Parts: sequence; structure tokens; C-alpha cells
Amino acid sequence: MRVHKLTFAALAVAAGLSLTACQNDDADTGQSAPSSGATASSSGGGSDSGSSDPGGAKDSAGTSSATNSGATGSGGAGTAAGTGSNANAKVGKCRTDELEITAKDNTIDGDPDGTVVVELTNHSGRDCTISGYAGVDLKTNAGSLSAKRTGQQATSAVLKNGKSTYFPVNYPFNKSGGSGVRVTGLVVTPPDETKSVTLNWPGAATLPVTDGSGSPVKVGPVGSAGQGG
Repeated sequence: MRVHKLTFAALAVAAGLSLTACQNDDADTGQSAPSSGATASSSGGGSDSGSSDPGGAKDSAGTSSATNSGATGSGGAGTAAGTGSNANAKVGKCRTDELEITAKDNTIDGDPDGTVVVELTNHSGRDCTISGYAGVDLKTNAGSLSAKRTGQQATSAVLKNGKSTYFPVNYPFNKSGGSGVRVTGLVVTPPDETKSVTLNWPGAATLPVTDGSGSPVKVGPVGSAGQGG
């Protein structure tokens, strides 16, 4: 009986060890599946280089390259260059020092008023824009007389280098029989400028004396007179 008990005990121990070994094998098998899946995922995300680290490095470099490319294509440097180019290409205003300003009488027989045409010639070496009314003052022996705007619509225009534009100055004839007001000079200030030029007055020598209720001299906008009038 003792021998049989020992045999049964030995068999029980052996069975227990066998069961433990089977459980360990199952545990190992269960752990190996996630490891294999992670490796596949890493390989799928990278290149075919085999090692997950080089593949990851290439993925990182590729992403960085795409990001940099996008920044270059739509970034500030490109936009700034375009803006600078547009700014440089924009036509600036005509300045007094860039214009040759002359005046001549353009009165036509039968007109009720006299007309002086002022010519503005662009000699700046570049195109420029000019629009609006020039400031016009007549110097007289009775003081300065400012011309009144006609109210005609002013238009903006690009004045090509070497080209001219014109505007008229209209004034009343002195038909009073008296000496009237003697005109000694013509002061012209181009539109949007503060610097003036003084010219000889090419029109009639005198203006009629007025009661001071308004200027008898009128000026039209730049471009409202043709060549020579």
C-alpha cells in the first residue's frame, strides 16, 4: 500500500508539472501576437528598409520636407517679394520738380473771355499720375488773385515720360475803358503739390476792376484742354 501511495503521489506531481508547462506555453503564445502586430505596423508606416528606426527617420524627414515645401510655396517670403514688386511697379504722382510748366495765350477771336493754356510736361524719366485741379494765382498790382475752379469733373491719368497735359485758365477782358488791374505773373501749383512755379503772364495785360464779390478768373482740371488749347 505504501508503494502504491507513493506512485499515485508521483503521478499527481508529474501531472501538475505538465499542466503548469501547458499554461506557460499558452501565456507565451498570447504575448507574442501583439509583438508581431506592432512590428508590422511600424514596417507599414515606414519604407522597405527593414529596420523600424531607419524607416521612422525617413518618415520624419519626409514630413519635414513636405512642411517646408508648403511654407516656401505660400509663405511670407514669396508674398513679400510680390508685394515689393507691385510697390515698385506702382506709378507715383507727378511732382513739381519733375514737370516743365509753361503757359501761352490761346484766346480765340470772338470768345467772350480770354484763355491761357498751361502745359505740364513730364521730364522725370518715369511715368507719373496726375489728376485734379492745379492751384492758380495771378499776381497783380493789387495783390494776389486766386482762380476759382470751374467744377468740371476731374479724371486721373498716367502722364508718360516726355508727354504733356494741359489745363485752361479763363479770364474776363477789361472792357471798362479804365486802366483796370495789371497782371504781373502767373503762379501754378500742380495737383497734390505744395511747391509752385511762377511764370510770365501771356494773356491780356489787365483785368477789369471788380467789386470783390468773387474771382473773375477760372481754372479747369488738368487734362480738360487739348494741345494748344
